Amino acid sequence: MEIGRAKPLLIWAVSDGRAGMENQALGLAEAVARLTPAEIVVKRVTWRAAFDRLPSALKAAWMLDPGSDAVLPASGERWPDVWIGTGRATLPLSAAVKRRFGGRTFVVQTQDPRWRTDAYDLVVAPEHDGLTGTNVLSIVGSPHRVSRTALDAGAEPFAGALSRLPRPRVAVLIGGRSATFDLPEDHAATLGDRIAEAVREAGGSALVTFSRRTPDAARRVVRDRLAALPGVIWDGEGPNPYFAFLHAADHVLVTEDSANMAAEAASTGKPVHVLPMVPLKPAPKFARLHEALRAYGAARPFDGTLETWTYAPLNETERAAREVLKRLG
Repeated sequence: MEIGRAKPLLIWAVSDGRAGMENQALGLAEAVARLTPAEIVVKRVTWRAAFDRLPSALKAAWMLDPGSDAVLPASGERWPDVWIGTGRATLPLSAAVKRRFGGRTFVVQTQDPRWRTDAYDLVVAPEHDGLTGTNVLSIVGSPHRVSRTALDAGAEPFAGALSRLPRPRVAVLIGGRSATFDLPEDHAATLGDRIAEAVREAGGSALVTFSRRTPDAARRVVRDRLAALPGVIWDGEGPNPYFAFLHAADHVLVTEDSANMAAEAASTGKPVHVLPMVPLKPAPKFARLHEALRAYGAARPFDGTLETWTYAPLNETERAAREVLKRLG
């Protein structure tokens, strides 16, 4: 349903340009644009190395790397109605915009800023972070770009190849090493064997994609274990089939290291099977996220089978977009 406005909103989606960060800001901006006419401008910012680690309170726009996009409109250019910032790089900029243009630009920060929550008009934070406040909206997972419209559009270029694959089609989303989890070669081999056995037993096919964080050895061994199955293993070349895989899949398998991928998978309404990683330290936030997805009915730990269940697609990004428009007035 479209929410009418006198003129299209101008939304800036601001991040450091990394996919995980940009997709949150852009995903929320796109969700707002599905509800009301809007123009979206993507802005990418990084700080000069000498200033990058300074506390946010000490940073100023002149410290930005010269390659950053402009964060102030040119003379006579329209100022954004909504500023959506994601990630540490945007924190001082978002706060500065609210100080200088509060009431003229509605400032949204996604993720837990861990610094001056009151510096923004609205903070859209993962529920598992436990952040509270009058200007905080907690959602399951993080904002993202997966929507029915995006899945349909992303599927079109790959429709011919994927439609011929046997069902059930299983999307396999493999993450990698982080501060909390690891994916060593031996563990990746075990996962690969279990996935291959489940897909083979079901008579289906595998649609496999890897994260930028997937170690080379883990990537290689998973590819080797799944290569004999019908399906597609994306090698990183050419158009990214991620949306097409989610669109075509009957099941989604996702490693437990990525809150983004788990929330995106749950937005499809398809069974989400969570693949275990090797923990490097306790991960209570991830445990809370996976419990929330389990309680919602979207996700279960992978038990070696492709059990099917149903649930309403998780649509937290749209809920956040509606909250933005409500507060914007």
